[in-house]
Amino acid sequence: MNDDARTTLGTPGPHPGNPSPLQLREQIERTRDELGRTVGALPADTGTAAHTDSRTDADADADGTARAAENSAPVSDRIRLRARRAGQLVTDRTPEPVREKAARAAARARRSATRAGRYTAARTPDPLLDRAGRAATAARAHRTPLLAVGAAVTVFLLGRRSRGRRR
Repeated sequence: MNDDARTTLGTPGPHPGNPSPLQLREQIERTRDELGRTVGALPADTGTAAHTDSRTDADADADGTARAAENSAPVSDRIRLRARRAGQLVTDRTPEPVREKAARAAARARRSATRAGRYTAARTPDPLLDRAGRAATAARAHRTPLLAVGAAVTVFLLGRRSRGRRR
């Protein structure tokens, strides 16, 4: 990631005053693209690939798993810190009207999801609810791998999306 991307992240275009909805959409798209590039650059920025390659041999011996977990803690801390910084940068550079609109949309989505969940739960057969409960318990028990797969899919999709815009 270059310094230019960090300094221009989410900066408004040359539209003074109150931006129109079209201008806001364009600005949101620019911010999304810049965020996609930032997220795509995080693994290279933290050297995650080099760390995982050097630790592959350590995993082969008996206590390799413990050492791998111990050694991965600083890497995951660095990734969390950089992600937090990127999120803060996006928040700082996003205009207040856009943040307010996003907050309203998020609240509306939460209300709709709650309503849909209640509706579905009231009309779902008990055996299916039991099976879903077991699946949720299994997901909670294996949260880390599930989150890792979800993050990898997200990075892949963001990368694919940004490559599609360059063509």
